Amino acid sequence: MSTRLKEKEEKILKILDALAAESAKGTPVIVEGKKDAETLRALGIEGVVVTAKTGSKSLQGVVSEVERTGAREAILLLDFDRRGKEGTKRLQQDLEHAEIAPNVEFWRALKALLGHEIQCVESLTAYMTTLKAKIGAESQQNKPSLE
Repeated sequence: MSTRLKEKEEKILKILDALAAESAKGTPVIVEGKKDAETLRALGIEGVVVTAKTGSKSLQGVVSEVERTGAREAILLLDFDRRGKEGTKRLQQDLEHAEIAPNVEFWRALKALLGHEIQCVESLTAYMTTLKAKIGAESQQNKPSLE
């Protein structure tokens, strides 16, 4: 079995577990859209998820929504493409201006692991399903024959 794929899966799951723990403590997670929020729910993130691109919400509207939660920190988890990078940078600045600490560590860690393979957060569940299937297929191929 490819230990590289298994290690990658373990790293991703560790990041997602830490994200779920932070979210459970009340730290809001900011994503781009509704499908990204649904993906986080499917991955076990149960806390406050704020969408940045639903309706005609401005970045200031996103910051106001985070302020209403009373949180002093917000996790930014926008997409890994060029627009997601730009949005992350702008939201970081807007949150800092509102004296809310922007946390981009989860975004950076996932981007480092997946940035070349997926571009958006909503692809994460499909990616994890595919990764598990590849690991399972490789473990089946590497089993010794009983003949």
